Amino acid sequence: MRTAKITRKTAETAITVELNLDGTGQYDNQTGVGFFDHMLDQLARHSLIDMNIRAKGDLHIDDHHTVEDVGIALGQALTQALGDKKGIRRYGECHLPMDDAQVRCALDLSARPFLVWNVTLPTAKIGTFDSELVREFFQALATHGGITLHIDQLHGLNSHHIAEAAFKAVARALRVAVETDPRKSDAIPSTKGAL
Repeated sequence: MRTAKITRKTAETAITVELNLDGTGQYDNQTGVGFFDHMLDQLARHSLIDMNIRAKGDLHIDDHHTVEDVGIALGQALTQALGDKKGIRRYGECHLPMDDAQVRCALDLSARPFLVWNVTLPTAKIGTFDSELVREFFQALATHGGITLHIDQLHGLNSHHIAEAAFKAVARALRVAVETDPRKSDAIPSTKGAL
């Protein structure tokens, strides 16, 4: 089983992430940040990666540390669960429509972290959630998951729809990238022989 458990504790947050790459999209995510939990649930459901996330953060200050640190821990868990990456497809992409929004994601599980973020959320808040934290999450995920991650907004008027389309597009791209390639299940998908 390609599974991982990461515990991250700092003066600002205490986080545990458990995941199973070969799951069915089951989730139980509790961070204390409602909109963020909803987005993490979408990430699990549409990637078919089982996720159990618990986070206690300094929410009396704001949501920033909690959201960023969950991204860090989730990226670390993804790296741990992938191991040497033998047999994975490595690349994934998705064009995801959600009502007025359409977001494209392309990613490479390359161990070369890089985020390209061409997304504009038109409001500063989504409910009580700071819109800028969507990018912060994906930056932390890409950096600590070793992901080359491109997220491009093609259309969108509603911040909730745009953010949710981004999470779902990343989820669908991850689903493809972590899957075992039946034609090359015994090989690392790189001419270098390592990722």
